Amino acid sequence: MPAHITGLVGNSPEIAAIQREIEQVASTTATVLILGETGTGKELVAREIHARSLRSTRPYVTANCGGFVASLAASELFGHEIGAFTGAVKRRCGRFEAAHSGTLFLDEVGELTAEVQPLLLRVLEERAIERIGGASVPVDVRLIAATNRDLAIDVQNKRFRADLYYRLNVFPISLPPLRERRTDIPALAYHFLRYFAQTHDRVTTGIPDRVLELLTAHDWPGNIRQLRNVIERAVIVSTGSALQVDPVWLFSKAPPPETVGRSWAAQEKARILEALRAVGGRIYGPGGAAHRLGLRPTTLYSKMRKHGISKDPTSWV
Repeated sequence: MPAHITGLVGNSPEIAAIQREIEQVASTTATVLILGETGTGKELVAREIHARSLRSTRPYVTANCGGFVASLAASELFGHEIGAFTGAVKRRCGRFEAAHSGTLFLDEVGELTAEVQPLLLRVLEERAIERIGGASVPVDVRLIAATNRDLAIDVQNKRFRADLYYRLNVFPISLPPLRERRTDIPALAYHFLRYFAQTHDRVTTGIPDRVLELLTAHDWPGNIRQLRNVIERAVIVSTGSALQVDPVWLFSKAPPPETVGRSWAAQEKARILEALRAVGGRIYGPGGAAHRLGLRPTTLYSKMRKHGISKDPTSWV
């Protein structure tokens, strides 16, 4: 399996089901809609579908619909001619033309504005785009879209066109959050450990049982992306062969589960006190305790209350 397909690492039934769905749809030209929370690996699944398709040697183009400036979204997708609008000093090809004969991945498709949605629908129906201020141009594109929104609810609330939703939802693939496939967390952790140990030239090779227990017990609101970041940070700071993970890096608002053990809670409290003492109790700012711990100030205050840490510096002795 290619190293970049990190979202598919694991042996859980959920991952096995997703692998089967990818295998079923990859060799077709069907439109795919990938659903899942932020950080669950939607783009990785899209890349895997393209890699296994008959278009694997052709262009793979991505577009983050949530990042478009509303007034320029149509130009980003379909292109424009010279003089089509103020500032259009040269012809521009959009993402659809760039992906001709290949695959176009539209991430955060649920963020498309009401003005652009019918234009996308027309492309899917007519297999041609219309540059702003120009003529119709045929395109041969395999479309894969993704969203962390519930488009069915958006359709009910008149936020997303029903006809476009049905056009996109030909072959849906739902990605579970990491908290619903905890058995895959050790495999993912070791996958990232090997990758970042090589990337950062570290000798870290193992993960202690208590660390695996901590990682597996966490809910991971940021999903795989958050786990990846925590492991990279741990690899960088670890000084020996065993991975060292500080619980405060997990940004959890809740106390560590009882299965983790009291030692982790004690370690978290000591780490917070150490940071507070080092900065004279200052919470905010680049040199504040929250910044040193990699936490939001509100999260740090929550953890201080959890551990019974007073705001009074005299109690930190």
